[in-house]
Formats: sequence, C-alpha cells, structure tokens
Amino acid sequence: MDEKLLHKIALSMIPGVGGILARNLVAYVGSVEGIFSEPLKSLMKIPGIGEINARRIKNKSVFQKAEQEIKFAEKYGIKVLFYTDKEFPRRLKSCIDAPVLIYTKGKMDLDEQHVISIVGTRNATGYGKKVCDRLIQNFSEKGYKIMVVSGLAYGIDIQAHKSAMNFNIPTVAVIGHGLDKMYPPLHSDTARKMVKNGGLVSDFPSGTKIDPSNFIRRNRIIAGLADAVIVVESAKKGGALITADIASSYNRDVFAFPGRAGDNYSKGCNQLIRNSGANLIEGIDDLEYFMGWEPGSENKNEQTSLFVDLTAEEEKLVGLLQKHDELFIDQISTEFDFPVSRVSAMLMNLEFKNVLVALPGKIYKLK
Repeated sequence: MDEKLLHKIALSMIPGVGGILARNLVAYVGSVEGIFSEPLKSLMKIPGIGEINARRIKNKSVFQKAEQEIKFAEKYGIKVLFYTDKEFPRRLKSCIDAPVLIYTKGKMDLDEQHVISIVGTRNATGYGKKVCDRLIQNFSEKGYKIMVVSGLAYGIDIQAHKSAMNFNIPTVAVIGHGLDKMYPPLHSDTARKMVKNGGLVSDFPSGTKIDPSNFIRRNRIIAGLADAVIVVESAKKGGALITADIASSYNRDVFAFPGRAGDNYSKGCNQLIRNSGANLIEGIDDLEYFMGWEPGSENKNEQTSLFVDLTAEEEKLVGLLQKHDELFIDQISTEFDFPVSRVSAMLMNLEFKNVLVALPGKIYKLK
C-alpha cells in the first residue's frame, strides 16, 4: 500500500482539522508523514491546533479509515489528489480554505484553458434552461477549450451538465458526498455518462452520509475550480447565491443573467446585479468582453519573448506562463518563492513590454 497516500488521506480525515489547519501542519512539520510522528507537546504548540486536535492527530484509528478508502479508490478507478500534487487543480490550490485532498473519477483536465461554473435554482424555468443551452452551444461554436462545472442538482445544475454533453464539452460535477453513492439518484445515469468526458469531484470519502450542510461545503469547490461563476436563475435565497459569494471572496468573476421583474426565480440574479455582486450578462459576447477572451487565441503558439529584451527572471516567468497558459499572481509568487509585491513589479514590467496581459481576478497570460 502507498504509505504516502495513506498519510495524506488520513490527514484529510482528522476531525476538526480542515484545509487551513492541515496546510499549517504540513508547513510547520515539513511533511505529511512527520505530522503523525510528531510528539504530542510539539503538535500542541502549532498555532490553531491545541490539545484536543493534537490528540485527534495522535489517534491512529484514522489510518483504518484511510486504508479502506485506498482500497475503495483502487477498486473503482478513483484518483486521489493532494494539494501538493502537480495534478491538483491550480485554481483550487489558490483558495485559502480549499480542501487538501479531493477524489476524482472520469477523464478531465481540471486545469483546462477556461473553466466556468454554472449554478442556479433547482426550480429552473424554460427561460433558464434555454439560457444555459444557448451559452454552452456558443462555447462549442467558437471552439473554446473549456470545461463546465456544476453540482449535479435538480434544475440549472443538471441542465448545464446535459447541455455540455450535448455539445461535446467536458463537464464536471462537484458532489456533496462520497463517490460510493449518487444524489439525487435520478441523475445517476447522467453522472455515468459524464465520466466519459469530464467526471465527478468530491472532497468527501466513501461512506459519508448525505447531509444538507455538505452541499454548502462543496460550493467552495464549485467556485474555486473556475475562472468565473455564472448564476442563471436564483430565488432571493439559495445555494447559487452562496456559491457566488464564495467566488467573490476568491477574487473570481461573478456573472448573472437578468430576469423579469417579479419573477421568483430571477430575484436572486437581479439582486446580485443591483448590489454589484455580479456583472450583468446576456450572452457569450458579454462574457468575452469581461473576461478578455478571444476565440481561438488559446490555439496560438507564439514565441512571445523571441524579440523582447528580458531579464533572466522575466524569461523564467514567461516560460512558466507558456507551460501553464494562465496563472494567478499568488501561484507565480509560490513558484518563484518571491513576495507578491516583487512578482507584481515583474508582471507590470512584462505588461509594459507587451509580453503578457492581465485578466480579471489577478490572472496573467501571455499575449
């Protein structure tokens, strides 16, 4: 059995130790394996841990659950990604409260060129379904390398997934339970089809009970995986608005389709727009304008720095962007081990040299 994976899963299963504390533990101790061999008194001194959490870490029973999870993952072809793994989605990695570990099943590139999360009411109207379908059809017609993320719920979520499949666009569902079950059961067949071009993502291990609070928790992944969140229809309260709020806290762009005054399932969108919680869009043209997208630009392979006088550090940064297409400023800071202020100055110089472009949400890409 993979001992490193065993320790990673065990860390993610410790009660009371969420993503923030888990990353702090790894940073202080130096390795995941070292956390479990660290003396109790040393663990208690780590900020945020205390005696209760330290004793939870020293409780070896969590390894039995982790072993079961590895066996389950191997049996059903589930991939386990830890936040230090290269395959862990870069957008999600930049979120302060992101899970340290996720389970995935399917054929997906979580670092696709563009990732859009589409969310909305469970009581979708004909208008909402049509808006979803038309937007995703436009993604296909314009040839975008894009992935559509949603939550597999009734209404707008399932419509987004089905529209993506209809137009052969990868689509991923973030679910609020383990991969040993599917909720709602009515969408099990859709989930099985999605695995062929997209798939399923969860930070919950198998055996997790279906609980309403878990679906609120999974919303942070829906927001964190994406460049932007689009709310199609929503009542004045609901999960879609929670996802939009989380996305804003992650410096993601938030968009909303407006609805008619008085329509119950447009009140949430209209409220977001009115309170400047979302940009109003009516179609793909608006999205392209706000996001700075150019159809087909991702297919270009330009040697941007060929005739530009760059410093060694700038050449390294350009090489990094050529490899990853787009990066958040904090990801660049982490790769270089430079403070954000220094990276910001480098990025500004490269903008002046017409080498790269700044996108909304502090994202940078080469021209």
